[in-house]
Amino acid sequence: MRRGTSFHMDSTMEKSRIQMLYDACHYVFSQKELPTFQQIQWLKTILNLFEAVDVGIDEFSLDGSPSSSQTMISNGLISGLGISEITYIHIHECDKVSMGIFCLPAGSVFPLHDHPGMTVLSKLLYGSVYVRAYDWVRAENFSPRANGVAATAIDGIFNAPCEPTVLFPRSGGNIHSFTALTPCAILDVLSPPYSDDFGRPSTYYSDFPIPSLPGYAWLEERELKLQYELVVKGAPYLGPPLDVADDLC
Repeated sequence: MRRGTSFHMDSTMEKSRIQMLYDACHYVFSQKELPTFQQIQWLKTILNLFEAVDVGIDEFSLDGSPSSSQTMISNGLISGLGISEITYIHIHECDKVSMGIFCLPAGSVFPLHDHPGMTVLSKLLYGSVYVRAYDWVRAENFSPRANGVAATAIDGIFNAPCEPTVLFPRSGGNIHSFTALTPCAILDVLSPPYSDDFGRPSTYYSDFPIPSLPGYAWLEERELKLQYELVVKGAPYLGPPLDVADDLC
């Protein structure tokens, strides 16, 4: 365990990709200042290097058994094609940042939800996903909102490999939903993480397009019927281990 670790953008030490991403997030999100454009681009560049195997997932396996065609860690990999329900693989979380992977089977839907006061970077590791995303027309602060008019920020299909996306508290599609067109996995970095205690709950919405205003919709907060509308299972992280800096959390 490292203490007081500082990370420099020009570091050339050989590391796993997930360690590179964690160290970069530690450098960027432990600062008192908001991240700069250059720092966000740097994080996107690192994310763009990722493949499923870098976080312990075999995107081609049906049953979770190790594939002899790839280099595996000793405990094997998560079977990408064998996932039958939306599954979250937790990698790391502290006060400043969280990292994890959502694996979605074909046809599954992650409902429209927001990210209050957050910066979120996402990388589609494999598969195809339809994304619909909005930003509030009037976002006067970072607090969650119940209802309002929102502008469409994203309405399209993403096919891996593709560049990472980034959303901000007031732009980039802060309120979004996913529909998996094929089995897919999305690596997410959130800063700061969701927290009810700090006014960052996850709020879900219904959207109603406004016929007289193409590209705009009325969003209304709603409660999910969790027993069947959204079930998220957990799975262990089987990628390379992280060397976590104590001073980030």
